[in-house]
Amino acid sequence: MQTLMQALAQSHGIEDTGGPFIIAEMSGNHNQSLDRALAIVDAAAATGAHALKIQTFTAQSMTLDLDKDEFTIRDPKSLWAGRKLYDLYQEAMTPADWHKPIFDRAREKGILAFSTPFSEDAVELLESLDAPAYKIASFEAVDLPLIECVARTGKPMIISTGMASATEIAEAVETARSHGCENLTLLKCTSSYPATPENTNLVTMPVIGQTFGCNVGLSDHTLGTGVSVAAVALGASVIEKHFIIDRSEGGVDSAFSLEPDEFTALVDETLRAAQAMGHVHFGGTQSEQAGRKKRRSLYIGQDMKAGDVLTPDNLRRIRPGLGLAPKHWHALLGRRVGRDVEAGTPMSWDLLDG
Repeated sequence: MQTLMQALAQSHGIEDTGGPFIIAEMSGNHNQSLDRALAIVDAAAATGAHALKIQTFTAQSMTLDLDKDEFTIRDPKSLWAGRKLYDLYQEAMTPADWHKPIFDRAREKGILAFSTPFSEDAVELLESLDAPAYKIASFEAVDLPLIECVARTGKPMIISTGMASATEIAEAVETARSHGCENLTLLKCTSSYPATPENTNLVTMPVIGQTFGCNVGLSDHTLGTGVSVAAVALGASVIEKHFIIDRSEGGVDSAFSLEPDEFTALVDETLRAAQAMGHVHFGGTQSEQAGRKKRRSLYIGQDMKAGDVLTPDNLRRIRPGLGLAPKHWHALLGRRVGRDVEAGTPMSWDLLDG
């Protein structure tokens, strides 16, 4: 099964590092400044991220401008408690006329740019910019008409599965595949902001891949990089993480976004995790062969005369490893040497009498 990294390396010439495809999610961290958005592109490229992702929507395409209960965030634990949904989306949106400058800057910096569309109009805009891939957000994983629209582009698609039941995931996968999507990645996601490691349930991720025959990855809203590294060990081929230049500047997603140094560590450590997985192997790798000399083996520990008996005092189990293996120690005790032997001689069968 071709991973997203492999597909985009083939179609857009990026380097396939053999590690996970790392996405820096800008979201609303531009704080309504194009200059800041472009600076985020530059900073993301410098970390080694493979892609910079934005979100394409208007407040009107997301919700209604109403102050009723369901249109206002009432959860006191939410980062956005008390905010109207419409106002929050108005603050977080990336204006349509910023998309081309952001995509162009990404190309200049050698990083891919793509987006999460939230409407058919958004897909049309992104197609005009030749977006290389598309992401469906967790809250839109049940919007099958939107998934159908994206699938018809024929581009690789990523779907976050936060909150989705197995049935809902199956419906999304069937819709994507039946309308032309040939490269599909499902992301394990916990749709709380920030998410805690205890609520991440990473072991679900490989089950998603096995059940639906898809590439899998992680949309990570936890703090730090440890959860993403663990996801790679479980087979994640895509890691998405929110990115910001400076959390102290604030922003709608700043609390769970990584700063540049942290994101560089994410890129480096997830690649190390992928490289470390390797394949099942016993007996030592090529790089370990020199270390065989440092293993324990049997050595003559005292000067001995021909006919002397091997005892625990003169037959030692020590380093280095040039003598017979220690497993022969019991069998050799009580045997006689057939010639004079100096201390420090590796034990071998030809030292025995007869």
